[in-house]
Amino acid sequence: MLSLNTNAASLSAQNSLGASQKALSTSMSRLSTGNRVNSAMDDAAGLQIATRLDAQTRGQAVAMRNSQNGISMMQTAEGAFSETTNILLRMKDLATQGADGTATAADKSAMQSEYDSLGRELTNIMKNTTFGGQALFGVGTNAAAVTGGTSMLGKTGGVTFQIGASAAETMQVDTSGVVSQLTNDAGDLGSISAAYKTTATAGTVGAEIGSTATITSLDTAIASVGKVRSALGAASNRLDHVYNNLQNMSTNVSQAKGRIMDTDYATETSEMTTKQMLMQAGSAMLKQSNSMSGMVMSLLQ
Repeated sequence: MLSLNTNAASLSAQNSLGASQKALSTSMSRLSTGNRVNSAMDDAAGLQIATRLDAQTRGQAVAMRNSQNGISMMQTAEGAFSETTNILLRMKDLATQGADGTATAADKSAMQSEYDSLGRELTNIMKNTTFGGQALFGVGTNAAAVTGGTSMLGKTGGVTFQIGASAAETMQVDTSGVVSQLTNDAGDLGSISAAYKTTATAGTVGAEIGSTATITSLDTAIASVGKVRSALGAASNRLDHVYNNLQNMSTNVSQAKGRIMDTDYATETSEMTTKQMLMQAGSAMLKQSNSMSGMVMSLLQ
């Protein structure tokens, strides 16, 4: 029907042109930002899923840092106990040498002097080994307070690591039992360093050299240190596996989020080209539809 009041062809061309322009604008927005979803209007369900996946990957990234910090803390403690083992081995060498009947009084005095110095260093290591400003363990009169909750590895209940994005993903490392057995006053290491636990002066000396009981005490302390180092090593290995698993999960979750949020440039470029051609065709048809009024006027001549 030819009509002057209603140009149906023009209205149809305008609608098609508007739809093509809107689709072209969406394609250009996706290509310029690199995101397939730039607002909830683009993909409401996809945005909700992608947000949840993003929260998971961000939490996993922090958890990976947590696990590495945990490993660093364990390695700090293990390094201190490694040096403690070296000291104890040297103290045992001195005790074994001093227990021999061929050692003179002067010999024993020299050995005892070195033994005392090593004992003071044991106390120093146990009291001053820290991580991030927090004490890892302690000795002597501080042991009760330490195992009661002030040190990271000696406190009752141990250390809790957050190893995942959810509240339930935690790992507890409780070495309070073995650390207390080693460091308190009556412990395997505390009994050895008890004479030196008060930042001893040069004049403070013991009487361990020449006693076979000292050798036995040192053997027990060496075994206890080995037990603590084993516990720390096992915890570090577990945290290392935690990190590897988190890395794997984070990679795959990130890929899943990317499939929802990221622009497929090959597809979107093709879509943009199609919409540009439709825009050109729509503009041409709109021009043609406007000539319909001329046909009506020709009938009135």
